[in-house]
Amino acid sequence: MTNYMSSVHKINLKQLAISLAISLGTGFLSGLVTMLGMENFKKANKPPLTPPDFIFPIVWTLLFILMGISAYMIYRSDKQGKSKALIVYGIQLLVNFLWPIFFFNFSAYLFSFIWILLLWLLIILMIKLFYPIRKTSALLQIPYLLWVTFATYLNFGVYLLN
Repeated sequence: MTNYMSSVHKINLKQLAISLAISLGTGFLSGLVTMLGMENFKKANKPPLTPPDFIFPIVWTLLFILMGISAYMIYRSDKQGKSKALIVYGIQLLVNFLWPIFFFNFSAYLFSFIWILLLWLLIILMIKLFYPIRKTSALLQIPYLLWVTFATYLNFGVYLLN
């Protein structure tokens, strides 16, 4: 219990807030930029298992919170490989930011499918880099990987049906 309590007191709220602001800000800006493209998506044919529209912002917000916490944990670590892991984290955030623009705004469904495969591979790489630094941080990325796997299915389905 003492070890747990000492780690709780070591939380740097400013750094955690910055990490959350980066991840949530990425999602917010992406959502803002793609708002106009949502009309195209509403008209598109969608594959089975497509959730109702209100589910997406809820899930993505939770995932961006987990990403921010996870990145914060890596940032606070003193283990080797931290810089490379955070660079991959930043690259995947950028790829994540651009995917909805390609998909929703440009309706470039095939290109978006290839792009989301790149995102999926970057998430796997990020998890592999996070794991030796902080296992919990890597595990916090698993829901993200699962959701992007599902989003890849949806993207491919939209491509095939449109």
